[in-house]
Amino acid sequence: MFVNMFSSIFLLFIISVDRCVVVRFPVWAQNQRTVKKASVIVMLAWIVSALLSTPSAIYRNIKEDHMTSIKMCYYRYTDVKNHIAIVVYRFIFGFVIPFLVIITCYAVIIRKLKTNQMAKSKKPFRIMAVLIVCFFICWFPFHTVAFMELDTKYHSLVPTGQKITTTLLTANSFMNPFLYAFMGKDFKRNCYTILSKIEIAIKEEGRSTVRGTFMTNSGEGLLSTTV
Repeated sequence: MFVNMFSSIFLLFIISVDRCVVVRFPVWAQNQRTVKKASVIVMLAWIVSALLSTPSAIYRNIKEDHMTSIKMCYYRYTDVKNHIAIVVYRFIFGFVIPFLVIITCYAVIIRKLKTNQMAKSKKPFRIMAVLIVCFFICWFPFHTVAFMELDTKYHSLVPTGQKITTTLLTANSFMNPFLYAFMGKDFKRNCYTILSKIEIAIKEEGRSTVRGTFMTNSGEGLLSTTV
């Protein structure tokens, strides 16, 4: 779960930085941005995500309910300080730093677009605002509940809070394709192109099937006539 959490955030982080670089340094970006470099960066994001998720695996344990024989995962921290340290570093590396970088990148992009009057409509600014707000709404509650878990007076609220915040995290993963791709100005055109290609392929397959059936029937007729 935490590998997925960190990797999702880091990929959004990378996308924001990449967009900022393209807008701020278009010539350099055109010459330096390659698929190979992008693949290396994405792999590094996954590796760092796995490393940051290691403490969660170390302090994870399994207990069995003898009445129902159901096994459950739970955290068994050797010290309260370890629990606090893990919650804090998750908050810093999994929210604070990426959120600040994402805000900074989109602020730079907005300023550049306004300065050069590159944006003819307000749609890009609305999309960037929605991206930032969705990121905050979906991720901040999770870390809030994690801090609540450190205080015993909130323990009764934590299970419900974890269910709600986990749902928000899942919702964020669901919304990202729409926010980062489907809102693009070429999305509708690409959709129509794909649909038209599928339609052409189906028609060609139908013609080939009919042609193959006709040739088979003709061959059978010729064979029977010859016999």
